Amino acid sequence: MTIPLRPFGRTGVKVSALALGTMMFGPRGNPDHEDSVRIIHRALDAGINLIDTADVYSQGESETIVGKALAGRRDDVFLATKFHGRMGEDVNRFGNSRRWILKAVEESLTRLRTDHIDLYQVHRPEDDTDVDETLGALSDLVHQGKIRYIGTSTFEPSGIVEAQWTAERRGRERPVAEQPPYSILARGIEREVLPIAQKYGLAVIPWSPLAGGWLSGKFRAGGPQPETSRGALQQGRFEIGDPENTEKLQAVEALALLAEEAGISLVHLALAFVLEHPAVTAPIIGPRTFEHLEGQLGAASLRLAPDVLDEIDKIVPPGVTLSSRDAGYYPPSITESTRRRRG
Repeated sequence: MTIPLRPFGRTGVKVSALALGTMMFGPRGNPDHEDSVRIIHRALDAGINLIDTADVYSQGESETIVGKALAGRRDDVFLATKFHGRMGEDVNRFGNSRRWILKAVEESLTRLRTDHIDLYQVHRPEDDTDVDETLGALSDLVHQGKIRYIGTSTFEPSGIVEAQWTAERRGRERPVAEQPPYSILARGIEREVLPIAQKYGLAVIPWSPLAGGWLSGKFRAGGPQPETSRGALQQGRFEIGDPENTEKLQAVEALALLAEEAGISLVHLALAFVLEHPAVTAPIIGPRTFEHLEGQLGAASLRLAPDVLDEIDKIVPPGVTLSSRDAGYYPPSITESTRRRRG
């Protein structure tokens, strides 16, 4: 099995067409460090060279596991991690401020057992922090050699453009990648995010290409409510009786039949779909077990026939996200009532 390589935006770097996500390594998914390390090694041996993690995954434990796994193999990996999420009770141990970024990167470097991070990503936007504050701190880290490239994750289209323009006008290092949610069930980024990424030459490494497990095959009509690692943390996203989830389940049934007719697994159909978009660099797979990993690796070499892609468009139209919970980010202009009403 050979995993193809793809250009990482316009950086000149080549990465595997699948990225290994590590959110499921640690208490949140697989608490066995040695087993998790073996899974990472299997992914590397299979040809994956892009590994994505975040400080907030199991409060640093995922990064610790990745650091163990990369001992002696660090130079073979394009290593990505993220900052923003809360990492302690102190009021300032989170966010996109210079103060926190300069502290967070040192902690991540220690856990990852490395002297540099290839891609350091802003995990979510922060409305009350000036983007120039964030880019200024990240630019300094690039110049210090502690990070190689800057990326964003789950940014609104306007935020992606603002970061590009701020970098140009203020002489900052610019983000070279965006990490958005993207799957057959969540196609909203096709409207603006993916075209913007193409316009600015950004690499795109989508998260949740299996829609948090909805496209893994475990969710089927008439079946029991499956237990998932994510379900314990995001119950509304997986409750079968929810109206939005009912619509997702109907789509899953149609997609499962389509996959069967095409002679491939539902997992491969889902991953191959994301890989088909010309703006996508490498979807992030997030296995918890060896079986999960082995069941996903083969998708990298698949191409879906045009008639299969047309049928997918009929089941979930382009640009449509079936559940609002799958958007990944809700701006304060929506979530905070004080921003929608006069005092």
